[in-house]
Amino acid sequence: MHHVYNGMAATELHGVVWQKSRHSNSQGSCVEFAKLPGGKIAVRNSNFPDGPALVYTPAEIEAMLLGVKDGEFDHLTSV
Repeated sequence: MHHVYNGMAATELHGVVWQKSRHSNSQGSCVEFAKLPGGKIAVRNSNFPDGPALVYTPAEIEAMLLGVKDGEFDHLTSV
């Protein structure tokens, strides 16, 4: 794997396993996550699997997930 950086092409992340939520909609519009060698986590849009992947530290993902669980981002959706 080449140097991992924010905004890299997801196609450069060879051998990673992408995972999406079981709550994803039927059109495939969802966010996918992959754990990278070294512990960082890549995020991509399932509608653009060859598009850019954003790369975060485990601490950054943890903070985001805790915020989601606490409802901090509920105002961003119509659900």
